[in-house]
Amino acid sequence: MKAITVRNIPPDLARVIRQRASEKRTSVNKAVIGLLEEHLGIRREKKDKPVYNDLDAIAGTWSKEEFSGFEKALSRQRAIDPDLWK
Repeated sequence: MKAITVRNIPPDLARVIRQRASEKRTSVNKAVIGLLEEHLGIRREKKDKPVYNDLDAIAGTWSKEEFSGFEKALSRQRAIDPDLWK
């Protein structure tokens, strides 16, 4: 949709809008849209947040010794063989 400009917003209202944006950790623009939707009774369908199936469950679970062993194994793998680059 085309942009809408709103001028002469009273300072108290501007403060509340900025506070709302900060609370919701969103932009002032999105905060204004959300406030308008709430006031007007308009509901948007919320998109489901994506589910990530990554390595969060094991992040930070290694001991210092395990991490050190892993780093050593990687350093051997990262060595460049000069004969392969001729």
